[in-house]
Amino acid sequence: MSRPNYTILQDRGVLRITGDDARDFLQGLISNDIRRVQPDRAIFSALLTPQGKYLFDFFIAERDSVLLLETERARIDTLIKRLTLYKLRAKAELTDVSDDWRVVALWGEGALETLNLPEAGAAREYGNGIAFADPRLQTAGLRLLLAPGDPLPDGEDAGMDAYDAHRLALGLPDGSRDLTAEKSILLESGFDELHGIDWNKGCYMGQELTARTKYRGLVKKRLVPVSIEGPLPEPGTEIIAEGKSVGEIRSGRDRLALALIRLEALNEPGAQLRAGDASVTPRRPDWAEF
Repeated sequence: MSRPNYTILQDRGVLRITGDDARDFLQGLISNDIRRVQPDRAIFSALLTPQGKYLFDFFIAERDSVLLLETERARIDTLIKRLTLYKLRAKAELTDVSDDWRVVALWGEGALETLNLPEAGAAREYGNGIAFADPRLQTAGLRLLLAPGDPLPDGEDAGMDAYDAHRLALGLPDGSRDLTAEKSILLESGFDELHGIDWNKGCYMGQELTARTKYRGLVKKRLVPVSIEGPLPEPGTEIIAEGKSVGEIRSGRDRLALALIRLEALNEPGAQLRAGDASVTPRRPDWAEF
């Protein structure tokens, strides 16, 4: 029987949020419902501009009554500055504790069963840290926040290339590699189907535009996985169909990438798409509803 794979995600960090007002403070800002975060439940969410454009995305888990927000390590300082703008008199402390944690992804056959986390978002203690099933998609596997001395999960060390191929095949965006800060919108990037938005929680930063986009059917593009035949195009390379630009390449590795493509191009049977010197074949993920 094969063992699951794991990868230490060096580019991910952890922001600790404490204080009496920590939850109320976040509730008015993020796209998901912070009330769902419990010792046995983690969520996926985003912070938007007031105009509803993407700024940051992250996972939020709880350990010992402390909120742990896992996000892009290189952008944590910027995230803290942005959150601090809205903190005002709220009793909430924001601390970059990335040096105190290792972020690990575990995926593949038997990954969920390894720690008895059978459904997306389920969480449990792991040593002095926490493990949770990826709230976006069950097939994405597990994420672990390991404290000093916590053992690595039982599995094969697969490296970053293998993890990247795994998430690209599933069509999962990787933060600012695939979404453009202050330009991208959540519904183009699958946040609805990936459980990153709560439509019943009430107001949050950017909620009005996000809701209007959904209920008026204003989504014109979607971020989808694509197969590449030829040299892998650089991120930002235009995708051309019949001489017209219909999208652009985002992150990629080997013969897989994500691309933001106009819906009419996705709906055109047999459309020939090219990016640079490569042929591009889009695929609708099984989880996507468009």
